[in-house]
Amino acid sequence: MNSSMLPAGERRDQAQRFGKPAHVVIFDLEFTAWEGSMESRWTRPGELTEVVQIGAIKLDALSLKEVDAFEMLVKPRVNPILSDYLVALTGIDNKQLAARGVDFITAYRAFLDFTAASHAWAHGRDDLILSGNLKLYGWDRALPLISYANAIPWFATQGVDLKGKRACDVAEAAGAVFEGRKHNALADARGVAAGFTAMIGKGAPNPFLETGRSP
Repeated sequence: MNSSMLPAGERRDQAQRFGKPAHVVIFDLEFTAWEGSMESRWTRPGELTEVVQIGAIKLDALSLKEVDAFEMLVKPRVNPILSDYLVALTGIDNKQLAARGVDFITAYRAFLDFTAASHAWAHGRDDLILSGNLKLYGWDRALPLISYANAIPWFATQGVDLKGKRACDVAEAAGAVFEGRKHNALADARGVAAGFTAMIGKGAPNPFLETGRSP
């Protein structure tokens, strides 16, 4: 019998017996930026990509249903005052950051706990932002990196070109509906998940049931 014909519970048990993951994490980051940062690739003096927000959801790898969510605001150390540009883009202001923000290391430890043994996906190379922040703050040898895959190549193999697009654009590019505020890390993570769900619903292979990393 084809495994896709089995009831969902039996398919999940079968997947777990063969070492396939039960859950997957999809996340997004917001980080310090100024007018023109993207065009200059953050090469102007004093501009760094310090994390300001981590948003993530945990999905059942088989059903694609959301089972948990994570969101934290992060206080940048080098540029602690958010630019007017970033405030307008994300809706995160300095008052919110002062009230709810934590140090990056605190947030990253919590994110590691949230991901646990789950593989993590994001739009683009957010893993490099995380590793860059660890290095910037002197923790790159003290804390592990997450198990990570870039979603862009997978979508490309399904005929969805995300070149020049951001995480908040993934849902609509895949034919799904984006919900929430764009450039909010949690809403953007849900948008990427909606894109995956839409494409898998159209017949694309489920990449979350693979044990290896995506290219």
